[in-house]
Amino acid sequence: MDRFTSLTAFVRVVENGGFSAAARRLNMSTTMVSNHVQALEDRLGVRLLNRTTRKVSLTEIGKAYYDRSTQILADLEQADDIASELQSEPRGTLRIHSATHMVPFVAPVVAKLLATYPEIKVDLRMGEAEVDLIEEGYDVALRMISPPDSSLIVRSLATWRHVLCCSHDYLEKHGRVQKLEELTAHNCGRHVNYPFGDDWRFFDRKGTPASVRISGSFVTNSGEALRKVALEGAAVCLMAGFLIRDDLEAGHLVRLLPEYRPVEMSMNAVYPHRHHLSAKVRTFIDMLVLHSAEQQKLINPYS
Repeated sequence: MDRFTSLTAFVRVVENGGFSAAARRLNMSTTMVSNHVQALEDRLGVRLLNRTTRKVSLTEIGKAYYDRSTQILADLEQADDIASELQSEPRGTLRIHSATHMVPFVAPVVAKLLATYPEIKVDLRMGEAEVDLIEEGYDVALRMISPPDSSLIVRSLATWRHVLCCSHDYLEKHGRVQKLEELTAHNCGRHVNYPFGDDWRFFDRKGTPASVRISGSFVTNSGEALRKVALEGAAVCLMAGFLIRDDLEAGHLVRLLPEYRPVEMSMNAVYPHRHHLSAKVRTFIDMLVLHSAEQQKLINPYS
């Protein structure tokens, strides 16, 4: 069998977590993918994958072979691109998945990309759930926090902080929060993607870490829903500063315990290829980085 195809089949099996998913990605039968991997193992005289009825996993030798194989394939792809498109502009369809909160921030960059490069098309989807970039065919994902998958490349775009806040109505009903530990007695609304769960984390004026275990009657994956709950006086909320800047300036929401700074978060661009980026992805990320630098103060107005 063709060695290059067998190498590609092996890498896709690992990346997609199984033979069936790899077969769909490669547009070939599951049996053919399996035969290619078997041919590779027979040629090398080693087992690269442990196979069970539920999943496949890399052997120790397979892990080393996979790491080198991905680099070889990326180098070959880059060589092809250099040979055929040395002077080409970004083109093709760029598939982006963005956290909902980031869409207003990303939209101007997408508009500029489309206006600058007429051969690019953009497919932008939004949502709070994590997506599998490889399985679902996305070129890049934009996230408010780093993803759990360490095999992905994470490019930091901007930093931001939460703001602890509530409405005047809430304060009238329940009293002002004077100390961090008092939050345990309050109804706290929480976003499901907050990385520390019910443990809200801060730094005091001396830079010493501080935290409080909270509870409450409302949990959501929608920042806008959390904002509405806070505005209606139903809960104390820990929210992204850029989402409620206008509410705080208008006096609709009150900042609590300003002497405690919530831990810093990061807006990130996430992509799967370690060694090579297509022109469309590279150009988009470069434009995002420039836009982020220009917008940093608006993103993190309470730094």
